[in-house]
Amino acid sequence: MSTFRNVFLAAAFLAGSAGATSAEVVGKVGVDWIGNDIIVEAVSDPEVKGITCHVTYFDRSLIDRFKNGNWFEDPSNNSIACRQTGPIEIGNIDLSKDGSEVFRQGMSLIWKVLAVNRIYDKANNTLIYLAHSRQVTDGSAKMSISTIPLYGQDVVWKNGKPQ
Repeated sequence: MSTFRNVFLAAAFLAGSAGATSAEVVGKVGVDWIGNDIIVEAVSDPEVKGITCHVTYFDRSLIDRFKNGNWFEDPSNNSIACRQTGPIEIGNIDLSKDGSEVFRQGMSLIWKVLAVNRIYDKANNTLIYLAHSRQVTDGSAKMSISTIPLYGQDVVWKNGKPQ
């Protein structure tokens, strides 16, 4: 993990990490000779057991930062794929259209954040995971979604299935 990434994560933590869960780096792919990487992290939903999301993002190298400026942030590009990785047990999840944030990670020294939100689509009995970048100004339109259909699955709802 680059020195700048460590600074970003520390700043995000100090700024108050409402992200409910942590991620584990499971892959790191070098994309060019100057040290830029694509990072792949496994993220577990703290309220939905048996679901794992894999989130990717770009990690700029020190050379790229010197060369292109914009020293204190990584690009907003990200991707997400979520799958059932065990028996599904759903705890106390937010059923509103806004859903809830299940993960967040700093992508700049202070303001830019990669966030993952979970939304329950009751009509289609599906969990939606949305990865997006949040910025104080000029919010990013770069986003990615992944869905977990619950239809036909043996799902345990701790508080009873929403009617």
